[in-house]
Parts: sequence; structure tokens; C-alpha cells
Amino acid sequence: MTVNPHEENYKQKKVISIGIVSELTGLSPRQIRYYEERKLVFPDRSKGIRKYSFADVEQLMRIADQREEGVSTYEIRQEMTKELRERMLKGQMNAHFRLRS
Repeated sequence: MTVNPHEENYKQKKVISIGIVSELTGLSPRQIRYYEERKLVFPDRSKGIRKYSFADVEQLMRIADQREEGVSTYEIRQEMTKELRERMLKGQMNAHFRLRS
């Protein structure tokens, strides 16, 4: 499956306000800010206003699902860290061996 570079680009743009994110995810602005405090989502800030991307919205929906299943924010953060390390290692190995995923 080929990923359209434009699709990834728009998903990463931080353009959505917390109010819209709240409507899209069903989470309250307070919950969203809490997940930011717990380092589970990383909005941009411009003049004190948080801006989120579509990727952030997807992440928040995954977090909400996991929390509903009883997973703690600490466990979610640990899993995110593990996944990031694995992606970084895979990227380093691909670069070293000139592999393509």
C-alpha cells in the first residue's frame, strides 16, 4: 500500500482548535489538556492557543479507547515510548542497510 505524501502532510498540520477536537473526539477540553500534561499528545501553541492535527485527533481517540478499557495514562505513555523507539531503530537499520519499508 502506497502512502500519499499529501495525505501524511495534511494529517500533521496543527490547525484544529481544542473546541473542534473536543467535538470530534467526545473528550472534554479538560481531558484533552490532561492528556497533554501527561505527554500523550503535543499540540502547537500560538499566542496561548492550542492547535492540534488530525494525527493528534486520531491519537486522542486511541487514548480514549484505551482509557475506557482501563489502561492507565502511564501505561499508554510507556507503549508510545516503546513504539517510537522501535520506529527509530527500524529507520536507523533501514538507513544503514539501505532498506525500504
